[in-house]
Amino acid sequence: MKYRTDPARIRGAIAPLFTPFTGEGVVDHDSLRAMVRWQLANGSHGISIGGSTGEPSSQTLAERAEAIRTVAEEVGDRVPFAPGTGSAKLDETLELTGIAAEAGADVVLVITPYYARPTQEALYVWYSTVAREFPDLPIVAYNVPVRTAVEIAPQTFARLYRDHENIVGIKETTKDFEHFSRVMHLCGRDLLMWSGIELLCLPLIALGGAGFISALSNIAPAAVAQTYEAAVAGDWDRARELHYGVHPLVDLLFTETNPAPSKWLMAERGLIRSGHVRPPLVPLTQQGREKVRALAAEAEQYLTPVPARSLS
Repeated sequence: MKYRTDPARIRGAIAPLFTPFTGEGVVDHDSLRAMVRWQLANGSHGISIGGSTGEPSSQTLAERAEAIRTVAEEVGDRVPFAPGTGSAKLDETLELTGIAAEAGADVVLVITPYYARPTQEALYVWYSTVAREFPDLPIVAYNVPVRTAVEIAPQTFARLYRDHENIVGIKETTKDFEHFSRVMHLCGRDLLMWSGIELLCLPLIALGGAGFISALSNIAPAAVAQTYEAAVAGDWDRARELHYGVHPLVDLLFTETNPAPSKWLMAERGLIRSGHVRPPLVPLTQQGREKVRALAAEAEQYLTPVPARSLS
């Protein structure tokens, strides 16, 4: 939690890990630890678990809590740890946020409450409640309307940012790039904003973004981290080379519902034991496997190698 008191230091490519399961569907903590080690060895600037890629809605609160503890222990304060702690229920959100705080999270990502389609005032009340409950814990709102059916309006987030010192940033997973700009304009350049849309990660840096929280890190952490590093160093030719080079891998992620394609690929490459996904998702189909193989071959040079004995 050494970054908790200075969240402005939390920048760069934060890897939002998928949650590995055994072939029987149990959370695979050995594979999870191997994933963290692989991420850190390949330059990721931070680690997250429990976001959309992590299949949180298919897990019990106890499973999510244990995964947070495992990742926190493996990260060991070497980079910022930013677990997702949101739920559709406020009591679960508060409980899991408290568990993450005790585990050593530097910041937490709180998704907008999904399914209920709350009003903007209701979203303000929701996030204010979380912020007041944990006044010493930096909070990042997670705006992902394609999954939640509700969007935090720029004015609503600006109000939260103004009223609560510990609401420090937002992860924007919307393809409306005007939205990014309007939020930044209303909140000012000190706002920490990450992109969760793979192909908008690099453009966000030009607007003053803090970095990326991209599912692409699950298969290409080095390329994602190097894109950020090249951009902030002003090496835009290299940043653009990486940005366009990973396009086939971005298409790979969404061949079928994320994270089934990336899990299958990383099981094939030996980082995790199984590509198992829990219902309502299904394992990658044969047609999907063929597409993933073709897209991976097209951009092989941007995939991060997996060393032998990753699970040992």
